Amino acid sequence: KPGRLAKEGAEFIIGNELSAQIIKVIEDGNRLVRFKYNGLFENVLERLGEVPLPPYIKKKLSDTNRYQTIYSRVDGSAAAPTAGLHFTDELLNKIRAMGVKTAFLTLHVGLGTFRQVKTKDIQHHKMHSEYYCIDKESAQMINETKASGNSVIAVGTTSVRTLDSVAKDGVVQAGSGRTDIFIYPPYKFQIIDKLITNFHLPESTLLMLVSALAGRENILSAYETAIKEQYRFFSFGDAMFIY
Repeated sequence: KPGRLAKEGAEFIIGNELSAQIIKVIEDGNRLVRFKYNGLFENVLERLGEVPLPPYIKKKLSDTNRYQTIYSRVDGSAAAPTAGLHFTDELLNKIRAMGVKTAFLTLHVGLGTFRQVKTKDIQHHKMHSEYYCIDKESAQMINETKASGNSVIAVGTTSVRTLDSVAKDGVVQAGSGRTDIFIYPPYKFQIIDKLITNFHLPESTLLMLVSALAGRENILSAYETAIKEQYRFFSFGDAMFIY
């Protein structure tokens, strides 16, 4: 595994502009790294960096925009909220024309989102921490939707985790912070009523989240149908609507 080379004290030279020294190996397998560079770090990363892709995608993307949602604005996520990849400007306009309101939030997805649950007792699985932010306008729109008896439809498990992280007594609170919320059955969702999501990896926290919403048997049945009908799974695959 490449990570075995990244021991404490090891230094990696990346081109002529960047070096990275491993300062500390953290318990969860991540590394604390000190970078040395000239100029602006963001510019160096833009020149030398590559889009981080899930481990099951083996080829480099010819167009990195394929792994970006049309509405993403803030740098910082290590993975795309792939349920959002299905949306185009045209589709969003059609949805809004039907009277559906759209609210946006930020969650910087970590690489741990791909990590399988290996513990025998899922309660012992340690979730990665991720930065989130939701502004007052979005929080108010979601709260008004709930109060009027209409449905809140989340696009992606990232949105679900963020909304339940910022909810207090069923009300979305605007703000920013970090969350390591782990949602698995049985679980009472505070905000969302329905969910658009892709088909996920086995033994993943994402699969457990959708099972908490739809029920394990329903999810297994849906996945069996998806396999039978040859749906595409994972990041560039098909989506399902849980309601």
